[in-house]
Amino acid sequence: MNSYSGFSLFRNALTGHRHWSRAWRDPVPKKHYDVVIVGAGGHGLATAYYLAKYQGVKNVAVLEKGYLGGGNSGRNTQVSRSNYFYPESGAFYEHSLKLFENLAQEINFNVMFSQRGVLAICNSPHEMELYRRWANAIQMNGIDSKILSREGIKKLIPHINLDCRFPVYGGFIQKRGGISRHDAVTWGYARQASAAGVDIIQQCEVVGMDSSDSRVTTVHTTRGTIAADKFALCVAGHSSQLAAMAGLRLPITSIPLQAMVTEPVRPILHTCLVSAHIHVYVSQSDRGEIVIGGGADLYNSYAQRGGLPVQHENMEALLELLPIFSRLRLMRQWAGVCDMTPDVSPIVGKTPIDNLYISTGWGTGGYKAIPAGGDTLAHTMVHDQAHDLLKPFQLDRFETGHLIDEGAASGVAH
Repeated sequence: MNSYSGFSLFRNALTGHRHWSRAWRDPVPKKHYDVVIVGAGGHGLATAYYLAKYQGVKNVAVLEKGYLGGGNSGRNTQVSRSNYFYPESGAFYEHSLKLFENLAQEINFNVMFSQRGVLAICNSPHEMELYRRWANAIQMNGIDSKILSREGIKKLIPHINLDCRFPVYGGFIQKRGGISRHDAVTWGYARQASAAGVDIIQQCEVVGMDSSDSRVTTVHTTRGTIAADKFALCVAGHSSQLAAMAGLRLPITSIPLQAMVTEPVRPILHTCLVSAHIHVYVSQSDRGEIVIGGGADLYNSYAQRGGLPVQHENMEALLELLPIFSRLRLMRQWAGVCDMTPDVSPIVGKTPIDNLYISTGWGTGGYKAIPAGGDTLAHTMVHDQAHDLLKPFQLDRFETGHLIDEGAASGVAH
């Protein structure tokens, strides 16, 4: 595999860019692997990469029913942050944010990570008191967080309407948070995993599983039967369907979460803005598009599309805060399928089935967790013991009652 660099770009330009090597291989599935990972999104590919690069397990297959990165990894708003209230969540997402900060060098792929900050604003005095508590908790977790006044917010976002229907009283910002290119993250992990010997097999849907003595032995796919020593499910909203094939019931519900972008404009919004009260979050991509999200749809679904009512609500909320965008045209809209647990925190690690592992329940926070999710799940699979950062997020917490209720951490209702 050729290394990407300024020199290689110049050298290939001289030959019309006709001699670049393939980014990843297109192998024929083998009959047996050490590890089979179902789902070639960010979490599946990151797990495969960390298994091959740091855990020495290279006989790995990643199975994808569609195309690589075609699920939630390419259907999100690209935000990375670690400003969570509870210490368990803060520690995990801080590890992920630190990995994001060095990810471009790690995987030799420009993921366009821009640490422009994530600003959460308050629209009532009571909310301001809650946010002060939240910001203090974040600082106590050893993570950067700073309270901003109305004047500080106006200085950061000159075009904001502070005296909207629900006036802005202040907020807090994590300056190390930001956005990256979601496709680049997926492609970069895929490229490095493939170079390390991992087989990424697209158009390969899992349609059944065989089990024996509390172990999964084989998976039946549209490209044949594949056996493995260990299996991992990294399929977001469809985790409950795949787990059911192995006789495992998961506390997962799936809902669509919409996002949309406008036509591109010159750089005008230099941070990620979130309002839980007005119900919108917005940022500007490196291509100039205004990226908009809000609350999830109110119904369960596996559809990668949303409804007009939520789109209208998101537009109304955006224009309440930033009326300067009123003349922009909406270019496109999409939806991801969010896998929600009762406490809105993930389930990552071992299952009651001896050789089956899961990475699910990420809800609206799956993208920002990709590096840490892959790193810690790979460690767990090799050592057959939960990584320290994953111990609070095991499936048995729903029996013991040790829940981590991060429902408010989304910023808007989900």
